[in-house]
Amino acid sequence: MRTEQPEHLTHDVTGDRSARRAVTVFPLLVLAAGALGLLLPGSFTGWGESVPYLLGVVMFCMGVTMTPEDFRGVAKRPWAVALGLVAHYVIMPGLGWAVAHLLQLPPQLAAGVILVGCAPSGTASNVVTYLARGDVALSVSVATVSTLVAPLVTPPLALLLAGEYLPVDAGSMVTDILKTVLLPVLAGLVVRLLAGRYVQRALPVLPWLSALTVSVIVAVVVAGSADAIKSAAGLVFVAVVLHNGLGLALGYGAGRVARLGEPASRAMAFEVGMQNSGLAASLATAHFSPLAALPAAVFSVWHNISGALAAAWLSRRRGAARRAEHEPGGTGGAEQPSP
Repeated sequence: MRTEQPEHLTHDVTGDRSARRAVTVFPLLVLAAGALGLLLPGSFTGWGESVPYLLGVVMFCMGVTMTPEDFRGVAKRPWAVALGLVAHYVIMPGLGWAVAHLLQLPPQLAAGVILVGCAPSGTASNVVTYLARGDVALSVSVATVSTLVAPLVTPPLALLLAGEYLPVDAGSMVTDILKTVLLPVLAGLVVRLLAGRYVQRALPVLPWLSALTVSVIVAVVVAGSADAIKSAAGLVFVAVVLHNGLGLALGYGAGRVARLGEPASRAMAFEVGMQNSGLAASLATAHFSPLAALPAAVFSVWHNISGALAAAWLSRRRGAARRAEHEPGGTGGAEQPSP
C-alpha cells in the first residue's frame, strides 16, 4: 500500500484519516485471508500459479502512484537515500540469516525467512512513516530505489545466504523479479505519465486494490501449506517478530548514527524493517515450496501491525516533546542530542 500523494497527505486531515484507516484495516484483511486459506485450503487448489500475476497487480498499482517528484527526491538527497538502501539490504538479509541460525529453523522455513530479508522495502512503509511523523519524502525515495534495484540485489543475496539451506537458481529469480516487479512498476509509471488526469481519480482506490490483492496472495500461500502450519506457526511467528522488531530498531539506529535527524531516522526504521513480503511469498512459492512462503505470509500481517503500533508510539512521543517545548524551561524547538 503506497501513498498516492505524500505531499498531499502531509497537509491533509482527510488523507490522515484515510491512511490510518488503510493501515488499520489492511492487517485485518490479511489475517482474515490467512484464516480462510487455513480453514478452507481446498478452495484455493490450483491458485499457486496465479501468485506472480497477483503480485504484478500490486506492483502496477505502486508504479501508477509514482510521480517524477519521487525520482527528483533521490537526486536531491543521494547520501540519505544511499544510506537507506545499504541499511535495508545489509540489515534485513543479515538478520534473516541470524534468526534462522538462532532458532535452528528447518531448511524450508530458514530459506523463507532469509528471502523475506532479501526483499525490497514494503509497499506500506511510507504510509506508516507518514503516521509516525517521519520524513515521507525520504521514505518514498528509498522504497522506490530499493524496488527498482531488487532484480540486481535480491537474487545474489538469496544465493549467498539461503544457498546453504536449499538450492537457489539466482538467474531464474532475476527473471521472475523483472517480470513480476520491475515491468509492472514501469508500466504503471508510464500509465501515470500518459493518463495522469484519469489516474488521479482512481488513486484513492489503489491502496485498497493492493490490500485486497495481497490478501488473496496470503490466502493462497497459507492454503498451500495448511497441513504444516499447525506445527510450524509458533516458530515462524517468533522468527518474524524477531526479524521485524530488530529491523525497525536497527534501521532507526542507523539513521541516528548517521545524524540524519529524528524524522529521517523514523523513515529509516520503517524502510529497513518493513519488507515486500508479497514478493518474498511469490519467489518462495516458485523457487522453494509453499512452506517456505509461510514466513512471508506471517510477515505480511505482522509488519503492518508492528508498524502501526510503532508509528502511534513515535507520533505520541513527538507530540509530548512539542508540548514540553512550550512549557517553562522548554527547549524552544531545538532537538536534544541523542543520549
